[in-house]
Amino acid sequence: MYTVSSQKRSWTFANEGQLMDFRVEQNSKYIELHEEEAQGRDLNEHFLTSAEERLLLKQYEIYLFDFCRRFEPPMPKCVVGTAFHYFKRFYLNNSPMDYHPKEILATCVFVACKVEEFNVSINQFVNNIKGDRNKATDIVLSNELLLIGQLNYYLTIHNPFRPIEGFLIDIKTRSNMQNPDRLRPHIDSFLDSTYYSDACLLHTPSQIALAAVLHAASREQENLDSYVTDLLFVSAREKLPGLIDAVRKIRIMVKQYQQPDREKVKAIEKKLDKCRNQANNPDSELYKERLRRLYTDEDDMPAEDASFHIADVSSDTSAMNISQ
Repeated sequence: MYTVSSQKRSWTFANEGQLMDFRVEQNSKYIELHEEEAQGRDLNEHFLTSAEERLLLKQYEIYLFDFCRRFEPPMPKCVVGTAFHYFKRFYLNNSPMDYHPKEILATCVFVACKVEEFNVSINQFVNNIKGDRNKATDIVLSNELLLIGQLNYYLTIHNPFRPIEGFLIDIKTRSNMQNPDRLRPHIDSFLDSTYYSDACLLHTPSQIALAAVLHAASREQENLDSYVTDLLFVSAREKLPGLIDAVRKIRIMVKQYQQPDREKVKAIEKKLDKCRNQANNPDSELYKERLRRLYTDEDDMPAEDASFHIADVSSDTSAMNISQ
């Protein structure tokens, strides 16, 4: 149950200000640790600012959704929701300058496939990634334990899909709405939009589900206010004001979302190439030297010019580069 889950206890936060504090703290820690690399230059010019990190991660959230949408075999919705939880949680504890979101993104999806029992092998998984698939395999698998550790080993995710099914069954049973299933396309669209917000870090799955249902009803020119007040919360009216406020905040989050500017993201990507942690960069000599110490047989080393691409922000498309 969500009420006694690690998600509620450890990964649901009070407000957006608290999330911002976490992100600013991780940005400051990285800059403090790598300050010498600026070689006397202005720190804000050499390193990403917290705002730039946020813009970059927003772009990679778009890549994450597109990767899942195009994945073969088709990916269940619960895997997508779980992957987004992992991605957002990881970057509350880490800076994108330390771990490139391209590599963490793929690992989040792979671990989500396992946790949600979507049975795909690593070979099937990397077949959805363009480029050197041997290197993609190495990167995903080498980051797997890192990701799990940064999530504090709390891997169970409560998504809003079950609450939505409960609401629809209840609406069919107790309300006067005709054919509630016609709400489903609007519900799905709304839930997809919540992935680009911090709703899953701030609100319960049932609150997000109810926000999606009420949004869908409004799009169908239906009014479910009486259902919520007179039926759903008839015996718990003291909880109604808090619920109404949560639903309002979720809908505002979704409505106010703006896609990141592509040109700004390109500039941030170029800046990231210069200030990222080379110890965690698979294309750096420092990283390759670390691998040489781990491999007992040098013939197993990945080719030095190998690369793989989850996303190429310098291209004309915002979609992930995945195999057809």
